[in-house]
Order: sequence, then C-alpha cells, then structure tokens
Amino acid sequence: MASDTDTTTEQTARDYRETVFLPETDFPMRGGLPKAEPEMLKKWAEADLYNEVRKARQGKGAPLFVMHDGPPYANGNIHIGHALNKLLKDFVVRSKFLMGYDVDYVPGWDCHGLPIEWKIEEEFRAKGRKKGDVPAAEFRKACREYAAKWIDIQRDEFKRLGGLGDWDNRYATMDFDTEAKVTEEFHKFMMSGQLYRGSKPVMWSPVERTALADAEVEYADHVSPTVWVKFPVSDPSVGETVDGHTITSSPFDNASIVIWTTTPWTIPANRAISYGPDINYALYEITAVKSVEELGFEPWAKIGERLIVAEALAESVFKAANAEYRLVQKIDDGKETKEPYNRNTQLSRLVCEHPLRALAPDPDDKKGYGFPVPLIAGGHVTADAGTGFVHTAPGHGVEDYMVWIGRYSIASIPDTVDPDGAYYSHVPLFAGLKVLETEGKKAGKFGDANKIVMEKLIEAGNLLARGRVEHSYPHSWRSKAPVIFRNTPQWFIRMDGGLRDTALTAIDQTAFYPAQGKNRIRSMVETRPDWLISRQRNWGTPLAMYVSKSTGEPLRDEAVNKRIIDRIRDGGADAWFTLPDAEFLGNGYNPDDYEKITDILDVWFDSGSTHAFTLEGRENTRSPADLYLEGSDQHRGWFQSSLLESCGTRGHAPFKGVLTHGFVLDEQGEKMSKSKGNVVSPQDVAKESGVEILRLWVALSDYSEDLRIGKQILQTTVDAYRKLRNSIRYLLGALNGYTEAEQVAYKDMPSLERYILHRVHALDAQVRDAYGVYDFAGVIRPVADFASQTLSALYFDIRKDCLYCDRPDSVKRRATRTVLNILFERLTAWLGPIMSFTTEEAWSYRYPDASENVFRTLNPVPAEWHNEAEAARWEKIEHVLDVVTGALEEKRREKVIGAALEAAPHVYIDNDVLMAAFDGIDAAEVFRTSQAVLSNSMGPEHAFRLEDVKDVSVVVLLAHGQKCQRSWRILPEVGTDPRYPDLSHRDADAVAYWDKLHG
Repeated sequence: MASDTDTTTEQTARDYRETVFLPETDFPMRGGLPKAEPEMLKKWAEADLYNEVRKARQGKGAPLFVMHDGPPYANGNIHIGHALNKLLKDFVVRSKFLMGYDVDYVPGWDCHGLPIEWKIEEEFRAKGRKKGDVPAAEFRKACREYAAKWIDIQRDEFKRLGGLGDWDNRYATMDFDTEAKVTEEFHKFMMSGQLYRGSKPVMWSPVERTALADAEVEYADHVSPTVWVKFPVSDPSVGETVDGHTITSSPFDNASIVIWTTTPWTIPANRAISYGPDINYALYEITAVKSVEELGFEPWAKIGERLIVAEALAESVFKAANAEYRLVQKIDDGKETKEPYNRNTQLSRLVCEHPLRALAPDPDDKKGYGFPVPLIAGGHVTADAGTGFVHTAPGHGVEDYMVWIGRYSIASIPDTVDPDGAYYSHVPLFAGLKVLETEGKKAGKFGDANKIVMEKLIEAGNLLARGRVEHSYPHSWRSKAPVIFRNTPQWFIRMDGGLRDTALTAIDQTAFYPAQGKNRIRSMVETRPDWLISRQRNWGTPLAMYVSKSTGEPLRDEAVNKRIIDRIRDGGADAWFTLPDAEFLGNGYNPDDYEKITDILDVWFDSGSTHAFTLEGRENTRSPADLYLEGSDQHRGWFQSSLLESCGTRGHAPFKGVLTHGFVLDEQGEKMSKSKGNVVSPQDVAKESGVEILRLWVALSDYSEDLRIGKQILQTTVDAYRKLRNSIRYLLGALNGYTEAEQVAYKDMPSLERYILHRVHALDAQVRDAYGVYDFAGVIRPVADFASQTLSALYFDIRKDCLYCDRPDSVKRRATRTVLNILFERLTAWLGPIMSFTTEEAWSYRYPDASENVFRTLNPVPAEWHNEAEAARWEKIEHVLDVVTGALEEKRREKVIGAALEAAPHVYIDNDVLMAAFDGIDAAEVFRTSQAVLSNSMGPEHAFRLEDVKDVSVVVLLAHGQKCQRSWRILPEVGTDPRYPDLSHRDADAVAYWDKLHG
C-alpha cells in the first residue's frame, strides 16, 4: 500500500503530455472519398487545371508528349472496361506531367454505326413509323442528337474518374469538320488508285443488311447441319487417243465424288469441286449397308455404288453412310489399271454433274443445274476432316472465290442469296427461301434453306449422309447474329502493291507494351485480305465520289473533291445525300454520265482517320502520336485501321508506341453479365468507396492480362489504400510546423537517415523507369512495400521516440524531420498519377496556399544519396533486428513482458562484420527497447535463435531502473536530475527547453 507521502507525490506529479511533440494534422484518417472527390473535381474544373498545367509547361519549353484517344462509342453509360481504359490513360497523362512533359490529350468519341442506327429505328417504330417512311435527313438528325446526348453523359462519367484532358474541345466523328476530313482522307485513297470496286464474297449480315469487315466479326459456338453429297462423275477422256491407245472405258464409270459441308444452303451455288494435289485419293465400292430396321429410314447409300474420297478419310465417310466398303483402286496407281493416266492430272480431267441436276436439268444456271462441275486443284484442301474434296461455291467463300477466279472469270460467279438472306428469284428450286431470318422473333436464326436443300438432295438421290456438328461460326460483333459469306459488289482498299509492306515496316518501328502485341498485329496484317470499306447503311460518312457509268472508274478530279469536302464541312455528311449532283460536279460533267455512290464508310475508317484531324492542324501537338492505348481487341480494330489509314496516305504509322490492356472479368474469372449478377459498375464503386479505389485497383493489377474485380478484390484494395493513406497522414502529422530552417545537410545526418535516403534514391529510379514503360504496378507495389515495410515498420517506429521526445533543435530530430519532408514530397509525387485525389488532398493540407500537386515536376534526387555502405550496414542491422524481434515476441506471448520498452535484450553476435555494423548506433533505439547490450560472442545455449540465423542469439532481460514519465523508457538514470526527478536525462533536457520557450 502506498504511503501518504507517495499519494501526495502522485497527485502533484507533472503531466508531461503537453511537452511531447506528437504528430498533429487535420488530414482525416478516413478519406470520405465519395463526398470529397466531387469537391476536388469541382476545384480542378474551376482552375482549368489541365490547360493551366500545359501553359506552365509550354512556358518552360517542356518537351511534348502526345497521347491520342481511341474513341469509345457514344451509346450507353460507361462500364468497368471503359473505366480501366480511361484510368490507364490518366496514369499516362499525369505521369508524363510529373516527368516534366507538356502532355496533349484530347478525348474523342466514335458516333457513326449500326448500334445507334438500330436504336433510332426502334424509336421510330415505337411511334408507328418504319425506317423507309422516315426521310434520310430526319433519320440522320435523330442519330446525331442521340449520339450527342450520350457524349455529354459519358463525358461527365469519364470526368468523375479524375481524368485530365481537353474535355471541352473533345473530338467526335460526327462533327461536320470531322466528316469533311474523313472524306478528304477517303479521297486520298481514291486519287492514289488504292481504291477499287470488286465483286467478291464478303462477310454479310442479313440482319443488319450490310457487309462487315473482319474486325466486325466474332466467333461463337454454333450447331450446324452437315451433309455428305455425291457428285456423279463423267470422264471426258473416254474416246480420246493417248500414245496410240484409245480409251474405251474409265475406272470412274458410275462413280461419284463425295463432298462434305456444314452449309447445305450453299449447294445451289456450287460451281466446282476442289481437291488437294498432295492428297492420296481412292475409288471405293459399297458392299453392304445397314437395313431399314436398323436405321429407321431408307438408307441413302446403295450397294454397288462407287465413291471417290481421300484414303485417310474413307473409314469416317463410310461410317457416316452406315455402309461397308472395299477398295477398288488407288487413283494414283496407273500401272495397276493399265490405263495411260498420270496421278497429277487424273482428277483434273474429271468433270462432275451437279447433285441437283436430275431435278432441274437445264444447263442455264438461272434455270437449272445442268452445267458441268469441274475439278480444280486447291492448296486450301486438307485431309483433316470431311472427304478430302471441298464443295466450291465461289459466291460464298473466300477460298472458293480465289480458286475459281484462278481458272475462270469473276463475271461467272453466281449471285445466289440477296441482301435479306433469301435466295434470289432466279435460283432454281429454291427461289425466295430464307437462309437467315431477318424479321420477327426468329430474326438471326437460320431459315428453311438448309432443310429444303437436304430434302431435294434426297429426292435427287445424291445425299449420302447427314449429321450435326458444333463448331465455331462467325457472328456480327454488334448484333450477335450469324453472318454469311455473300458475293456482292463492294469497295476495297488494296493491301498488296505497297500498303501491306508499308504497314509491316511501320509495325517493326513501333514500340509495343507489352511486347507480344507486335507479333499479334503483325500476323493479322500479314494475312488480312483487302480492306472492305463500304457499308450499306445510312448513319455514317459517305463514300463521297462519282463513278463513270462507261468505265466503272471513280471520277478523279480535285476540283470536284474540293466542292464535296466544302459542302460536307458546311452541312455535314447530309449534304452528300440532299444536295443535287450538279452542286458537286460543277459545269464540267453531266450527272447522267455518273453513278453517285451512296454507301457509307466502314466506321473503322472513320476512327482510323482520327489522327488526321486530332494530331494534325492543331496547335501544340504533333503527329505521329507518342502513344495509342486501348484494349487488346483493337489489334484487329482501331490500332490496325489507324495503321492502315496512315500508311496508305502518309507512308508511316500514326503512332510511335502502342499499349494494350486486357478485359475485366469477375472474381472467378468469368465474363460479366447482368443475368449472372456479377457486373461491377464504376458508378457504384464511386458511390460506395470512391474512384480512388478504382484507380488503385487498376494500378495494382497486371493490365497486360485480363483483370479481375469484385467485392473481395475491392476490399483488399481498400485495405491497401488505408495503409498508404495512413503513411501520408503520419508524415503530415510528424511535419507539423516544419520549416526549412530545420533542414540538416546530408553530411550531418545520422546513419539511419542516410540509409533511408539511399532507399529513396533507388526507389525514385525504379519509379521513373516503371512510369517510362507504363508499368504502373511497377510503381505502386514497390512504393506501397516501401511505405509499409521500410517506413512504417522500420523508420517511423525507430525514430518515433526521437521525433516525440528529443529537443526540437537536436540534430537527430531535425535530420528526422528533414527526411520526413523529403519522404512526403517523394511519396505524393510518386503516387500522384495514381492516387490523384488523395495526394492532392494531402498537398492542400501541407501547402494550403500553393498550387496543385500535379503542377510539380519530379526532379532528380541528389547523387550523394546513393550510399551502398549504409545500405550494407542496415542490411546487417536488420538481420540482427529480426532475431531480437522474434525473441521479444516470444517473451510477450509468455507474458514475461508487455511492451518492448520493459525489455533489455542481451544480444550475442558471433560475427565481427555484423557487430561492426552497430558502431555508433543506439541499439536500444533500433530494437525499440529501453536498454540493450551487445556482445561479440556466442550466446548461451538457452538463448533465443532463429533457425536460419546461426550467428545471432538473444537473451531477453527485464530493463532495470525507473520508468521515465515522459518517454516511458526504463532507465537507471531516471531520478538523478533534481529538476525533473521522474525523467531521463534526455527528457529532462527536452522539458527544460520546452519550459524556457513557454516562459
């Protein structure tokens, strides 16, 4: 029990809390981001921050960096993929500002195209008006207004993400000036002869009633009917005399060639059969078939039938036909047959009958199928599946088309299917049948054509077998409906003859992030067909040109081109459709002699031309851009169309670098969909957690792969954010009242401060390098690790006692605050491009009257901070510290001690180099204990050790002495200063200093 005297002493003991220099700041621990961010955005907008930064940089002659924005489509609210894209772009803009650049970034929008056109069609239908009843000018005006509405909505949503850019001067592909410029770019291809009209099979969407480019097509699993079809053979060599030998019979008498296809509807368009010159074929005879009882239907294969197929596929063919068979002869075995046939020419001599000839024998292909079907060698034929023969319909396949025109003329390609996906009226037996449905509930589904064609083949006796197969089938990117190859006149830009080679050279000269993007786009350009640029729709920039009716060639007249461009610039693309031809042609040409082209340009040509009006003709920018940044799907889209457009008109790429990112999936790696309920919207994250969390999530992710997001991932990001925010908050509090007068020169700093600055030197270089190659995870992860491990767990903890309790004028405390100031400056700079809201907030608390943090340039750190000796010393000290920490934790678990300040560890270091590292170092301060003893010897057997550290052991003793009532350290000296008998010498000196200052 305490005595009366003791009680009196406790009651009169001084409260030293006011003398302790605790961190003090109004910077809140919780960010309150959903409310704070909009206020910050308002402040930036009022300050016209982006343009002011540019002016400041231009005034200093800063180097220019140009990032060109790939235009999102002006249709609907932004989604998480948009957010990823725009945040990465903002990281680039802000990091380049940080590195001292003047950054040009103009956001833009893609406005033309089918999705908007469909939406407007729906709106008119809801009012009882069909598209055909709406004047074109009214329809296009509605499209324009719809796109303008969504541009404004999306712009606000993008700005909410914190992105810097010239938002007030955005570009849009529907602006009159833009449509005029796109038309001018189109004219460059026309005038240079790279443009031509060709009738060839193209991807055609009956639902959308337009041709599609490769970039507008995606593939999805689809179940198709399959048929094995017999083409009866006739051998025209019978009756010929070869080497004095008259051929009187053929081994192919009563034989048929068998083809296999997944598109029975193309059989009416068949004009040839392709075979592989290097495939071994054979003639087989059916020896048995399954019975009606076994099959449940009358078998289509007949005993005695002779069929020609590839040897490697015979077994699968006859299995499908439910038949047994025998080999009659190998077709390349001329000796066995004693006939003067040569294996390389034998098949090419054969001619087949069309399998529907018996039902419509007229040889006129618009009245019947009585025409001959030749065999043509084709390099595209393989023996991997099917029969080794390819049914060739030159109007419905690229390879079919190429092999056909290699022998015959383009004029002989039949037109079989109309724009609405139905057989033309001239197609024998099938006129009007739908290949694909385009109206009603069945729109986008296959019609009756496949079924009826198969029935007619059975009727003609030439269906051998049928089945079903699931395979990858082309669909429209936008409507998701199946597409077909369809022969139709279209306008193309020629790839061969210069453009392909120029583009490939440009690719090799471009930097790609990640590097594998180069191989992806290069392989696409190497093999892509000519660029199909015409579309049969309304909402877009027209192929504004005239074609001579006599020659079929475009009218190439610069004066006419100028009038077209001037009128479009004044009145938009509508002018092309509404003004009379004489307005464009002038007095020199008779409109009756020319065809006016009313197709519109592929929207990829629109967006591929954006460099022409965004990077050219504006002040304070340049072309080519330093960087294009979009999703990896744009290797076949915007990256490629921009590359081809620029290479075709300027001879080089419009970019120096290309960055691609992946797609955003849910936490399980599944694609997001409303039906699954796994959609994460940026708007919701902004409301619940703040955009800063999205920004940090993007930076922590590897954007070169597909990214994942969900509640758990966002919570992990929130936790990471709080740690970083708390580090910044601690720095602000610890620097309260700091002035330049406190600064300590590097040469006068203690060892620990020199070590921390060495780490800053190394990390600064790492951050610069990472920002230089757009590796944002390579910035945020090492910076976050540095903040949590080196700063919070080491430096802040070690120097806490000094910071709180040393005299303000002590060199060590001043050095600590000098380094803390450097750390604040560097952390807010390094994190600024990523954690823009938080670092701006912190900057405003530290410097309420200063300009925004984004105005700063990250200046180089002094070279003297690079100090390998201090780095080596502290690596050794931390080696020992790990063991001491382990020993203290053990004693804390055993309840021998509570706080570390109750301990006085005796540390045995059986290593001269490790021992030397502690020269001049206060070991107790490093261990965060009240006292510490170091011995250069091996510790006792009972000492604490770590398994992987053999030369350090620790015996934890209790600190002896009294507890300092200010610092709580337990020291023998407490009680020896008569002025302050309850304080240590250091604390007594600090309080005396405080008392003197406060009178």
